[in-house]
Amino acid sequence: MCPLGRRLINGEGGWLAPGHMCCHCLLIEGRNSLILVDTGLGTADVANPSRLGVAFNAVVRPRLLMDETALHQIRALGLDPNDVQHIVPTHLDLDHAGGLGDFPQAQVHVHAPELKAALERPTLHEKSRYIPAQWAHGPQWASHSVNGDKWLGFDAVRALPDTDEEVLLVPLAGHTRGHVGVAVRTGSGWLLHCGDAYFFRGELDADPHCPIGLRIFQSLVQMNGPQRLGNQRRLRELKRDHGREVTLFCAHDPVELQALEQPFSTAMAAA
Repeated sequence: MCPLGRRLINGEGGWLAPGHMCCHCLLIEGRNSLILVDTGLGTADVANPSRLGVAFNAVVRPRLLMDETALHQIRALGLDPNDVQHIVPTHLDLDHAGGLGDFPQAQVHVHAPELKAALERPTLHEKSRYIPAQWAHGPQWASHSVNGDKWLGFDAVRALPDTDEEVLLVPLAGHTRGHVGVAVRTGSGWLLHCGDAYFFRGELDADPHCPIGLRIFQSLVQMNGPQRLGNQRRLRELKRDHGREVTLFCAHDPVELQALEQPFSTAMAAA
């Protein structure tokens, strides 16, 4: 994604130069299936950009390339997209759920408040951020509530019960009503996909900082500011206290994506 104002978005470069953001998805090779955390923009978005809306295309300026979709990247890895049996979105914003239709066989695991908000779209803001065409194929929704399990001090719920894979939904509401982080146990420790709970790596530093353009954008699109900022604080504490056990990353920071491009023992990062 290439919004204008690189210095406002990436913290360096020209004020009017194109910025650089990504849609960071995670592919997990489970024992019996593939599991996808977030889907990014999908093949139907690339084929028909108008469904993303005039405002999104004008402001975010996505580079719509078919070979950057999750479907095509999975094929490029020599894997079968039909083996994606589970999708675990951090939330259902249009740049996270666009690829759902590319995997119609998959069960889609969503925090219950997020699914309700996306299907009902009760406010004008939610009518613009959720695109019903992205789930017009009728996904196999699996709605999850969080009922008291704990993970490193956070509430969490196992997204894939009765499996060997540890994939947890960790509520991080604020950006949307039902936004979650997705924690994945790998052979090299835990990964925590924080989605849009933060946008810039510096937000998790002990002395947090973020380019002003991203700060403004997060404030404009948030559903609950105090929740969002409170969860950012909790993520900073998690990094401080458990940084050797957990690798945290967000959805849109290209520097974090580059750092994670090498496959883990059981998980691979993909743009």
